[in-house]
Amino acid sequence: MFELVKTYLPLILSGTIVTIFVAVLSLSGSIAIGLLGALFSLTGSRLSRKIVITYTTLIRGVPDLVLMLLFYFGGQMLLNQLGSVTGLWDYVEVSAFGAGTLTIAIIFGAYMIETFRGAALAIPKGQIEAGMAFGLSRQRLFTRIIWPQLLGYALPGIGNNWQILMKTTALVSVIGLQDMVFNSFQAGRTTRHMFVFMGVAMILYLIITMVSGVIIHVLTQRYSPQQRPR
Repeated sequence: MFELVKTYLPLILSGTIVTIFVAVLSLSGSIAIGLLGALFSLTGSRLSRKIVITYTTLIRGVPDLVLMLLFYFGGQMLLNQLGSVTGLWDYVEVSAFGAGTLTIAIIFGAYMIETFRGAALAIPKGQIEAGMAFGLSRQRLFTRIIWPQLLGYALPGIGNNWQILMKTTALVSVIGLQDMVFNSFQAGRTTRHMFVFMGVAMILYLIITMVSGVIIHVLTQRYSPQQRPR
């Protein structure tokens, strides 16, 4: 059995690299969405706040798998219909990597908005008022007072979202992306040892999430305001 796993291990590890790339890029996109959404939610107009509320409610209320299939297949149909109507482009084939990464970023962007919004509300208003009293510009006020604390307060939530996001990357196998789950499934189907190769995928996910957990814990202990001595 070990020799069988050893034969297909390079294929599974190549899929693991794809999984990690999808996860990292999705996390970056979700953080960007979260920061913008939190900004609009806290300082934007009434319309922008309603848009953010609608977005978070819709995304968090629809199953992730449904959104993945909708963005991949529905997005491709919509692009091709638009191209046919406008005549601006021919047939477009949506990349499974791009669609999967974008979908996960949009899904977790909704959770990141609440993470950053809560972190922003946790910053003592007195410190911001003191910075303004000292005559700090908006840029220096943000870089010196707001951003370090915002990131510190948000770290536990970001870490929790990352762990869930990492497991959610398994959904990209449904749209044909050759990630860790897809390649493990192919190896299991070929050898008729599905349990063994799904077990390999499980172990690899556990290793990634455990290492991530250690890194997140270290960062939280170092940068989170809650962990600093008073």
